[in-house]
Amino acid sequence: MELFGLLGGWTGSLLGYLIPFLVVLTIVVFVHELGHFLVGRWCGVGVTAFSVGFGPELIGWTDRHGTRWKLSAVPLGGYVKFAGDINGASVPDADALNQMSAAERAVSFHHKSVARRAAIVAAGPIANFLLAIAIFSAVIYVNGRQVLAPRIDAVQAGSAAERAGFKPGDLVISINGRSIGSFSDMQRIVSASAEDTLEVVIERDGRQMTLTAVPDLKEQETPFGKQRIGLLGLQASRSPEDLKAVQYGLLDSLRLGTLETWYVVERTFTYIGRLIVGRESADQLSGPIRIAQVSGQVANIGGAGALISLVAVLSVSIGLINLFPIPLLDGGHLLFYAIEAARGRPLSDRAQEIGFRIGLAIVVMLMLFATWNDIVHLGAAFTSRGT
Repeated sequence: MELFGLLGGWTGSLLGYLIPFLVVLTIVVFVHELGHFLVGRWCGVGVTAFSVGFGPELIGWTDRHGTRWKLSAVPLGGYVKFAGDINGASVPDADALNQMSAAERAVSFHHKSVARRAAIVAAGPIANFLLAIAIFSAVIYVNGRQVLAPRIDAVQAGSAAERAGFKPGDLVISINGRSIGSFSDMQRIVSASAEDTLEVVIERDGRQMTLTAVPDLKEQETPFGKQRIGLLGLQASRSPEDLKAVQYGLLDSLRLGTLETWYVVERTFTYIGRLIVGRESADQLSGPIRIAQVSGQVANIGGAGALISLVAVLSVSIGLINLFPIPLLDGGHLLFYAIEAARGRPLSDRAQEIGFRIGLAIVVMLMLFATWNDIVHLGAAFTSRGT
C-alpha cells in the first residue's frame, strides 16, 4: 500500500508540473507559429501544415485552403510548413522547386522576394514579443502596481552600501544616469551589476550628492538554479508615505508592458555578455525539465495570474532565441536572406545545406547541455531533501 501511495504522489506531482508546462509552451509556440502563418498568408504563400509539436500527428484537420492543422506527439516546439519546403524548418526542396508550374511558383515561399521571406520569418519572434507586451500590459492595467519609494531605511553592516557611504533616509534619484522611480527599479539595476561600478545620485537632507557603489557578488538559489546577483545591502523604507498603490490607464499600461518586455530582453543580453567573459555560470541555462518544474511551482504558488506572467517571460525568451543567427532558427534564415540581398543571389544549395547541418548540431548540443543542467539541478534538489 505504501508503494501505491508513493506512486500516486509521484504521478500527481508529475501531472502538476506537466500540465502547466504544456499550457505555457503550447500558448507560446502557437503564437510564434501564428505570426509566421498570418504574414505568410498575407504575402500570398501557400501553407501546407501548421503543427504544434513535432513527430507523429495526434489530432488534426484540414482547412479549406489545404492547410493541415495538427497537434503532434512531441510538445517541444512547432512549425509552419510552406509550399516549397522540404520540412518544417523551411529548408527548400530543390527538386520540387525546379519542377513547379507557374501556378505553384506563385504560392511558393522560396519564389517570393527576399523582403517578403524575411518578413514571414521575422513575424514569429515579433509575435512572441507582442504577446509578452500584451500580457504585461494587461496585468498592469487590471492589477496596477504597489510602488515602493527608493528610500533607504537601513544599511547592512559591512555591506557594499556601507562602504559607498549610504545612510538611512537617503532617497535614490538615479543610477548611472537612469532615473529611479521605485525601490524595485533600483533592485533590478543592482542585481544585474555585480562587481560593476555604479554612480548613484541620492537626495540627503534636501540636497543631491553622488555616491560610487560596487555591488557585491552573491549566489542566490532560484528554481532555475543558482544565480549570481549583485547586492548592495540596503533595506527599503516601509513608511506608509513611501508605499502607494497606483492604477494605470491603457496607454501607460502599454508603455510599462513594453518596458517590462525590454527589461527581459536586456537581462538576457546582460547574462549572455557576462557568460562570454566568464562572469556568469552556464548552469543557469535551463531546458524543458526545469521549465516544466518552474511552471508547476508557479501554478501551485501563484495561480493562473502568475502562470500567465510566466507565459510572457518565456515568450520573450523564445522570441530572442529564434533571432540568434544560427542556421535552422529564424535568425539563421534572416542571416541567409541578408547575404542574398547583399550578393544579389542566394547562397548555393550546398552552402545552405552545410549551414543547416551546422545549425542543427548547435541546437542539439544546446538542448543536451540545458537538459544536463536540468538533471544536475534535480539531482541536487533530491539530495538536499534527503539530508
